[in-house]
Amino acid sequence: MKVMISGGGTGGHIFPALSIAQAIRMRHPEAEILFVGAEGRMEMEKVPAAGFRIVGLPVRGFDRSHLWKNIKVLWDLWVSLRKARMLINDFQPDAAVGVGGYASGPLLKAAASKGIPTLIQEQNSYAGVTNKLLAANARSICVAYPHMDRYFPADKIVLTGNPVRQDLLQTYDRMREDAIQRYGLDPSKKTLLVFGGSLGARSLNEGMLTGLESLRANKDVQVIWQTGSYYYQALKEQLKDRLPENVHMHEFLYDMQMAYAAADLIVSRAGAGSISELSLLSKAVILVPSPNVAEDHQTKNARTLVQEEAAVLLTDAEARIRLVETAISLIQQPEVLETLKKNIHTLAMPDAANRIVDELEKIVGI
Repeated sequence: MKVMISGGGTGGHIFPALSIAQAIRMRHPEAEILFVGAEGRMEMEKVPAAGFRIVGLPVRGFDRSHLWKNIKVLWDLWVSLRKARMLINDFQPDAAVGVGGYASGPLLKAAASKGIPTLIQEQNSYAGVTNKLLAANARSICVAYPHMDRYFPADKIVLTGNPVRQDLLQTYDRMREDAIQRYGLDPSKKTLLVFGGSLGARSLNEGMLTGLESLRANKDVQVIWQTGSYYYQALKEQLKDRLPENVHMHEFLYDMQMAYAAADLIVSRAGAGSISELSLLSKAVILVPSPNVAEDHQTKNARTLVQEEAAVLLTDAEARIRLVETAISLIQQPEVLETLKKNIHTLAMPDAANRIVDELEKIVGI
């Protein structure tokens, strides 16, 4: 089997794509897999590091703030379509998989025009523009949330869930004690984990600063706080000699599995990948959607969970003011935490990557 996989621009698209590729390779060790991404974007580094070949296209996202700049974007799109057709002629794939983001547009459009079966994977509860445009010619559309017939033809939709890292659950249940030791925590206290991605999130850091004295006063709560690399040094200087003993500040958390294991309550952005991992691990969570993503899809993801009583939602502005207040109140209500954990776990689909490969085999005819 020969498969081309395209998409990227952010980790939220790349890591599901890699999970799908790894699931294909597990089931079909002889399969040939070629990734197609956007030149200069994260996938051009992450995909080779995972052991797969990737080719870049000059495609870029549209600039919605400066429409006049899109003349060059349209030219790059045309060049990308030509290059995608050449790649398809050379590789001769049995199928093409798109995981969303502008990088997947040229490849899947070119594949469909040549009669090659295509599969779309949509991670969010609000479908992205690229996937909506590609849906008409797709053979199968794999989604992570119900009611996606608002965006896609109902007869093509398959509810598979979002692929997550394959090793996430391995030994997880036995990790809490090790995690407590690693982070220098007190096993008798409740642990709050606050993280906003590798670069950090200004609103979450400001929310932590606003609530530091409340945390100092609440001796039964301890915090693992990932500031992100962009903010760490400035915060380290600002909080020199006055960081509460129960707040453990880190630039970056290299083992999220370990951090998850230590936490009783988590504050996180509302990206589809993070939500899928938190669902699988049955974690109580406060979601603070990033306002800086296309079509505000993180807010829509978070609201979907709130409707199921599976998460608490704070807007970015609210988090700056009452992040710690909300977290302390919640962490002191064990029955509410249990309800959140129970409800978010009902949304988990741990075998998503294999379900997507099932659909891929169907459209290929294996």
